[in-house]
Amino acid sequence: LYPQSVANHFHVLKQVFCWKPRISESSDYSEAEVLPDSFPSAPAEPLPEFLLEPEDAFIVKNRPVQLRCRASPATQIYFKCNGEWVNQNDHVTRESLDQLTGLVVREVDISVSRTQVEELFGLEDYWCQCVAWSSAGTTKSNCAYVRIAYLRKNFEQEPLGREVRLEQEVLLQCRPPEGMPAAEVDWLKNEDVIDPSQDPNFLITIDHDLIIKQARLSDTANYTCVARNVVARRRSSTATLIVYVSGGWSSWTEWSECNARCGRGWQRRTRSCTNPAPLNGGIFCEGPQVQRITCTTLCPVDGGWTEWAKWSACGTECTHWRSRECQAPPPINGGKHCSGSMMESKNCTEGLCARNKKVSIEHASHPLSPGMGVAVYTGLVVALLLTVVMALGVGVLAYRRRCRHLHGDITDSSSALTAAFHPGNYKPPRQDNPLHPSAPPDLTATAGAFRGPLFSLPQGINDSPHKIPMTTSPLLDPLPSLKIKVYNSSTLSSLELPADMGVGDGEILSLKSVGTVGREREFHSHTLSREPGLSTSATLGHLGGRLTIPNTGVSLLVPPGTIPQGKFYEMYLIINKWDKTTLPSEGSQTVLSPVVSCGPSSMLLNRPVVLTLPHCAQLDTPTPDWTLTLKTQTHQGAWEEVLTVGEETLSSPCYLQLEEECCHVLMEQLGTYGLVGQSCPPRPACKRLQLALFAPRAPCLSLDYSLRIYCIHDTPHALKEVLDLERSLGGVLLEDPKPLFFKDSYHNLRLSIHDIPHNHWRSKLLAKYQEIPFYHIWSGSQRPLHCTFSLERASLAVSQLACKICVRQVEGEGQIFQLHTDIQETLPPHSPLPSGSTCLPSSQVGPYAFRLPDSIRQKICASLDAPSARGCDWRLLARSLGFDRYLNYFATKPSPTGVLLDLWEACHQGDADLVSLATALEEMGKSEVLVVMTTDGDC
Repeated sequence: LYPQSVANHFHVLKQVFCWKPRISESSDYSEAEVLPDSFPSAPAEPLPEFLLEPEDAFIVKNRPVQLRCRASPATQIYFKCNGEWVNQNDHVTRESLDQLTGLVVREVDISVSRTQVEELFGLEDYWCQCVAWSSAGTTKSNCAYVRIAYLRKNFEQEPLGREVRLEQEVLLQCRPPEGMPAAEVDWLKNEDVIDPSQDPNFLITIDHDLIIKQARLSDTANYTCVARNVVARRRSSTATLIVYVSGGWSSWTEWSECNARCGRGWQRRTRSCTNPAPLNGGIFCEGPQVQRITCTTLCPVDGGWTEWAKWSACGTECTHWRSRECQAPPPINGGKHCSGSMMESKNCTEGLCARNKKVSIEHASHPLSPGMGVAVYTGLVVALLLTVVMALGVGVLAYRRRCRHLHGDITDSSSALTAAFHPGNYKPPRQDNPLHPSAPPDLTATAGAFRGPLFSLPQGINDSPHKIPMTTSPLLDPLPSLKIKVYNSSTLSSLELPADMGVGDGEILSLKSVGTVGREREFHSHTLSREPGLSTSATLGHLGGRLTIPNTGVSLLVPPGTIPQGKFYEMYLIINKWDKTTLPSEGSQTVLSPVVSCGPSSMLLNRPVVLTLPHCAQLDTPTPDWTLTLKTQTHQGAWEEVLTVGEETLSSPCYLQLEEECCHVLMEQLGTYGLVGQSCPPRPACKRLQLALFAPRAPCLSLDYSLRIYCIHDTPHALKEVLDLERSLGGVLLEDPKPLFFKDSYHNLRLSIHDIPHNHWRSKLLAKYQEIPFYHIWSGSQRPLHCTFSLERASLAVSQLACKICVRQVEGEGQIFQLHTDIQETLPPHSPLPSGSTCLPSSQVGPYAFRLPDSIRQKICASLDAPSARGCDWRLLARSLGFDRYLNYFATKPSPTGVLLDLWEACHQGDADLVSLATALEEMGKSEVLVVMTTDGDC
């Protein structure tokens, strides 16, 4: 076989040495033509004319080729190959007679084998030529070349895969293998032949390159170059072309209204990366999605009355007037106008002028005698007196009826949640009153009797004559389907408040009312609807206790004395599921903790309780990166800010103690709470996330196999939620979750799989990676977030899978999972106990819930509550324990030391260690308290 360059050289030699002259030759085959002096007028026989000439041929493998020629008239035809006559025995000759001309037609075939062609040495091609004779002379045919056909295996240049943007021009190059004859080239798009005549967006050049004039999304495909000739058909490697679309920002929305109804606030506007949206790995829009500017809203000022002006002079109508104006201050910025009258008038003659005037009118219109006038006025006075007496009688009856329902027992130790219900000088009636025997409360009678605000009863002569409303909110506001029990220490009766009593906001029910003897009592109860592992409840009394949801980091500490003496309440603690809760984040805020409900929400507390929430904010930085806010949910479902850490004031209703992995909230109002955060410029904040890799537990019986990677908050509750979900799906955790710091940088989370053994496995993912949008992770509004990698194995015999999964934030930190598993083995459940969790019971009641005995607590409070000139009091204890961020909160409590000790109990519920408290007291020089702790406690 000769190289292509040599073959081209042979073609040049052919043009020089081989041509097809149509001349007559003499018997000795002379090349010179002899022209006679005159031409015969009618020659006997013309020169041979070739009707069929031999054609070029290729020897494929070892099959010989046939060369054929036909001439007329011809007495003989012979083949001449490479300048030598072919043996006469190798010719196959056939004769026939042309019916039209009557001339003899001769046809000759020869066979050329591969061996004959390969025996030729030098630079010449193997060629053959026909020579035909007639009586008039000879004629030569053209030269037919016989070559050995072949097609090399390797392409000189193969197409390469690319990622191009939309509407970009694309060039895919292809140089086919060397061959004889030269190979023809076709392009395949997903195994379909590309026809430029059908799709003008494609162009195939003379050099076999494929040009896509403007890349379209539909041009994302696998492209293959195919070379073919008479010998074989060769395919190049497949080139994957991905047409991506880079994201573009939409127009900014209008600025929102100022979020502060009064004073300084924020306005925000947003835009979305949807013009167009990024596709096939296109670059996400750079820049902020949300812009905020400060705004100031003028505060409304309600109007106020000025002082009354002096009375005017007594007029002809026996009245004088005085006025006032709504100018102290005047209502501005939408403030309310003053309520009441601007003018006031009264009789300026103590009524004498009006009476005399009336009498004079009567006399003028009715000229009666003096005796008749006196009788008329006497009758009017008597009628007026009778009317007043009847009104007083009706009022007394109504008052006594109300007193019968509001019996004096409402103020004893089992009647109310707090002493603030009644004035301090109210005296309860005697218990042995036969008219009002002690009986279990009848809530149905109470609910039917009162439909308006209750007022305290008159207490005595010195009490204010005005009615003072005791409260404007329901006494107990249970959650739907909640059972609330209140136990009376004196009667040991149980009171259950139904959730469908229809008590309005302005109503309140007494917890103990008196009914008639023998009357049936109706008990309505609704039990707490619980999610397994997401709620707990317990009946707590004056001694307090602790509610804990195991393996979630959520707990509620109810200190001793929080519930009034003699009362017992069924308290609950619930972690709200993400799909059933409106999250408290807005704008660029992010949810950092689970949303937790504790209650009953309208329960009155004598002292603060401590709610512990885990969070995922990264706090171990030299400078503060977070603006942390505690939010609560109202009864209407809206979220309101309770406090912002570092911006507390005397009006702040809570205190928040922040630790690395959890926070402790001191509060006096139960309800629904959650912790949110926002980056504090100039540095972006980081959230602590966990990456959990799951795979099917059972042996894989199909060719498909999937791996799921979850991106969750680094809190015990979030991991527990995903473990429960995967347990229901039949998945198992392959290894311990890996931590990841996710930065507030507007960059997505990118997941990709690598090092797949392609001879046994194939990834179904077309793109090189998957991404979870930044705002889906940062807002915390979508749970749980995950990506699935779908794989396909070559056969059922393949059982081993080894690959690498990379997870990282673009331009941020990342993690790598090194996977080596046998998919045929039944994987054991891998459920690690979340860090920081302990095997605490779900509820602890009474002294067993507290590490510090009550006797030691009382002595510490007695020693530190009183202010000390040297500062060795509760303030120094707060600094020693690290609770001194806002001391004014503790200063407003009756026992600051007691509240500090409650917070210390909540912070140390897991370790149960008194060393930190003892060390703080020792540094303060409180040796007498240490002696008490050593003798009475169990340090």
